[in-house]
Amino acid sequence: MNMSFLQELFNNITQRDALLWRRQGGAVIHDHSVLVEACRELLESDGEASSITQASRALAIYQRLDDSQKSAFFDKLAEAFAAEPAQIDAAYSAYREARDNSSLQALFNACEPRRQELFRRLNLASGGTYQLVKMREDLLQRLKEAPSLRAIDADFAHLFGSWFNRGFLVLKRIDWHTPASILEKIIRYEAVHEIQDWNDLRRRLDARDRRCFAFFHPAIGDEPLIFVEVALHKGLPTQIQAILEGEQREVDDPESADAAAFFGISNCQAGLRGISFGNFLIKQVVQELKQELPQLKHFVTLSPVPGFAQWLDEQRQGDSLTETTRSALEALDSPGWHRDPELAERLGALIKPLAARYLVEAKNPRGLPLNPVARFHLGNGAQLHRINWLGDTSSKGLSQAVGLMVNYLYVLDDIERNHENYIANASVARSSEVKDLTKRARKLTIGESPT
Repeated sequence: MNMSFLQELFNNITQRDALLWRRQGGAVIHDHSVLVEACRELLESDGEASSITQASRALAIYQRLDDSQKSAFFDKLAEAFAAEPAQIDAAYSAYREARDNSSLQALFNACEPRRQELFRRLNLASGGTYQLVKMREDLLQRLKEAPSLRAIDADFAHLFGSWFNRGFLVLKRIDWHTPASILEKIIRYEAVHEIQDWNDLRRRLDARDRRCFAFFHPAIGDEPLIFVEVALHKGLPTQIQAILEGEQREVDDPESADAAAFFGISNCQAGLRGISFGNFLIKQVVQELKQELPQLKHFVTLSPVPGFAQWLDEQRQGDSLTETTRSALEALDSPGWHRDPELAERLGALIKPLAARYLVEAKNPRGLPLNPVARFHLGNGAQLHRINWLGDTSSKGLSQAVGLMVNYLYVLDDIERNHENYIANASVARSSEVKDLTKRARKLTIGESPT
């Protein structure tokens, strides 16, 4: 018998039951206690068909809760669906006596919060994976005010780390012939350089010197997880406006390009925050491009530097800069300073060294680079290669990084070594040009900065 037919029939039955429940009164449920009871029934369910129906019902109830009721539900998840201390104690005592694999497995099972099994069973519902991703998105918005919910987030992260393993991800090229439903999502999810309209999107996708790739997951259909935009180039790009406007193409024939520039990487699902896709995406896209265009020699980013303008303001207001440097930087307070070539050149001679110091030496409490984009690319094994003055003169680029952009270079033979050094020692792999800029920064600051 055709198993796919049986599976489709089975899914239709369970979806019909869930729809019938919604029509019979699901829309009027506004109390989290009803959802809590539905979750308990789901955990006690034995049959697969009934479990799928109950999972669909529970998720439908959740979608109809308002914000306050969702918060109450999360509080109940943290309290009533945790691991049982008495079972943990008993399992640990048994393990201390036996010291065998069987008792160790029993201890593991006892330590696992009941929430994890609940999430597994909710995942049985049609579309359950995506709804759980959206549920975690709701949860993440509450963590700052309710740190007690971090245990639930840890359960989500643990399960999503397996469910969204690299082996399940599907790489697809996005072009102008991709279904409109997906293209609409690309416009909505672009987080680095806003896509203004469909014409703007077409400029980025339909030209011969452009590529776009995205990761998808079979369980959530046409919802992209992350995507990267690529411009084929001669040499390393220095300025983003030329790429975005696309009026003058750097290459007419892709086979004449020697560099692939990653100019936009956007995570699409807030509920998957902390689940790493970007490193896999870049590495697989490099392989795809090398196969299509074997003449490519350089794989590089043109990356923003969010947070640098704020850091520079803190230095100007503090006592780390020399008086001469602080006085010269006052020109940044003049509107339109970047349109004065002579003034911009003088400011660039000061700001590029300070940017090198920021990217190499400014650390967060964990001892890693303060800049999040730097953490991402350096952690993937890239090299901090070049700092581009006035690489982004848009209002966003000026406000977040006084116009700076950075090239992170992916040298295939060096990626693993750079990654290992970064993980072990937080070492920032950097070019000789960036090293020289870091040294020059010492002349602009008071006291000796670390090397």
